[in-house]
Amino acid sequence: MGIVNVTPDSFSDAGQHATTDTAVLHCEQLIKDGADILDIGGESSRPGAAPLPVGEELARLLPVVLHAVTLGVPVSVDTYKPEVMQAVLDMGADIINDIWALRKPGAREVVARHSACGVCLMHMHREPVTMQTAPMEGDVLAQVLAFLNDATARLEAMGVDRMRMVLDPGIGFGKTVAQNFSLLARQRELLALGHPLLAGWSRKSSLAAVCGTSLESVAQLDVVDRMVPSVAAALLAVDRGARIVRVHDVRETVQALKVWSAARGIP
Repeated sequence: MGIVNVTPDSFSDAGQHATTDTAVLHCEQLIKDGADILDIGGESSRPGAAPLPVGEELARLLPVVLHAVTLGVPVSVDTYKPEVMQAVLDMGADIINDIWALRKPGAREVVARHSACGVCLMHMHREPVTMQTAPMEGDVLAQVLAFLNDATARLEAMGVDRMRMVLDPGIGFGKTVAQNFSLLARQRELLALGHPLLAGWSRKSSLAAVCGTSLESVAQLDVVDRMVPSVAAALLAVDRGARIVRVHDVRETVQALKVWSAARGIP
């Protein structure tokens, strides 16, 4: 899953693809690099990010989604707003990727009304503005398991086929560095929920922390410094059962996964 941030304030790419033209070109390049899915977002979810008005998010997203749906790969839209979900699904988007796991009023109804869209349900502690000021406490895996189990049960109760759901433990969303890595170490236990897993480690500050880099400078790191730990984390996540990895560095991640597949005898 290749990331397309149509935002001027993304923590990871400093707004490189904030215009429609640059975002469209980035979509095309990610597919050339081997992306199987495009994930397009119009609102930053970095720690401390303020909410974006619906109209502004739509203005950023819709022109890019309109082009992306013609490119021959599934299109995911990273949003938690029901109005945005409805608009992009009407335009032909395939997947809703929601950091709030459809907890906003009306979000479940939008997905339930759609006959076939996929949905990614992510665990987040608190909200982007406050999630890192008071991270989780206690056994993080047990809490994530319980949250995601409840989120899927609520959707199933509304008639949504469980085959449409993917789960994301929410690396970096209200969790400490140690908690994030414990989720990676014990990731296979999340498979007990019976859904495919999505892992989103790309350029996260926890990688910078274990590589001896300060959180404040993570966005200014050289691309190679950010890329290598991100690819390593993606590879470890796949080795522990993730079916989708959400990444910025698509070409390099695809190359690493080809080596991993060859070593396992997978065509």
